[in-house]
Amino acid sequence: MKSLIRIIFFVTTIVMVTRIVIFRSPWSSKYKPELEDGVQPSAELRKLEQEANEVFSIYRDQYYEGGISSVYVWEPEDGKGFAACVLIKKDGSDAGDGRRGLLQEGSWDAIHVIEVKEDEDHQFGHYCLTSTVMLALTTANQSSGPFSLSGSITRQMESDLSIENGHLCNIGRLVEEMESKLRNGLDQVYFGKTKEVVFTLREPLGVMSATSHVGQSLQRMIVNDLGRSR
Repeated sequence: MKSLIRIIFFVTTIVMVTRIVIFRSPWSSKYKPELEDGVQPSAELRKLEQEANEVFSIYRDQYYEGGISSVYVWEPEDGKGFAACVLIKKDGSDAGDGRRGLLQEGSWDAIHVIEVKEDEDHQFGHYCLTSTVMLALTTANQSSGPFSLSGSITRQMESDLSIENGHLCNIGRLVEEMESKLRNGLDQVYFGKTKEVVFTLREPLGVMSATSHVGQSLQRMIVNDLGRSR
């Protein structure tokens, strides 16, 4: 975990000095504000970084229908292989860039850190992917009232793949596969369990019962809100 935190810190290239935030743009590779001795990737890795940003911008638009994405690539301290980080953020609120406008507030933050090492013959690459997704959403219905749900999930996978088609192709496939697994996990753990709890609600005697007509209507409203938020 400490290693992952250190990697993410390095990738974002954020330095706090007297309340001044300095970061490197993954598109122009320039520091803002300007930093003369800022760390830069090699020419080969910079080319990969530029291509990755273009590819994942298309991926983000197709899968997320908007949002912001950034890809950083750098050389690890041991000088073996390279590492990359794919960052995707989607504001799903009706006031943000959500195209459906079903949430009062909502955000999806995905962090994918990939470590890549090639074999001696440069025919295969060993990929270690660590992914974290942080989800938060709030809905507001006049009948059921406000409803909030938030959480995070982290998974890791390793794979040995041929680099005949390039590293970017392999990284894209791994990230796509991992995000699919994470979405399914969130669906089952958070939405699925929440629905189960709502369906099994029982109120104390003398209070409105969940089996009453009003109680069933309230249940349906909450479940429908959950369904539209997914």
